[in-house]
Amino acid sequence: MTLRVLGVDPGLTRCGIGVVDVEKNRRATMVAVGVVGTSPDEGLDQRLLLIATSIDDWLDRYEPDVLAVERVFSQLNVSTVMGVAQASGVVIAAAARRGIPVALHTPSEVKAAVTGSGTSNKEAVTKLVTKILRLDAPPRPADAADALALAITHAWRAGSGAAIATTGPGSLSLTPAQRAWAEAEAKARRAR
Repeated sequence: MTLRVLGVDPGLTRCGIGVVDVEKNRRATMVAVGVVGTSPDEGLDQRLLLIATSIDDWLDRYEPDVLAVERVFSQLNVSTVMGVAQASGVVIAAAARRGIPVALHTPSEVKAAVTGSGTSNKEAVTKLVTKILRLDAPPRPADAADALALAITHAWRAGSGAAIATTGPGSLSLTPAQRAWAEAEAKARRAR
């Protein structure tokens, strides 16, 4: 069974959106990616309306099993945090109207899942997303790559079916980040 995840990197100026299908063996394939951009010259109501309309379109077109959204975290710039929170709320409400489950993941969780380190930079995330999804070119801008990374993270963390092998012949198709993640999950289960 394939799990379809729509990942959203919320933002008021640029809202990254990516759809990924993930198989039981955690092989991820990009379905679609894009960015919804709004102008700071527009009123807040019009900006949020554009994001809401775009998310509605993506949810209707791609019919994801789950929506993964970046969890809002505190930054020094309160106005940026407010815009991200407002965009997140619009996105979460759109999924809730359709009965689509929503999962929130922090930036460090996403970085750790995709690169193996929660402190990786955006270039490292983009590079590994490109490799994991077997893309010819990196998704641009970074908001698009972050949306795909959120989708991948959720599928890998939630489990998209049977457990994956961390050793043996089945592990050869895993990226280093996938292997590190699977090994960490196995270690955590053994520690319980």
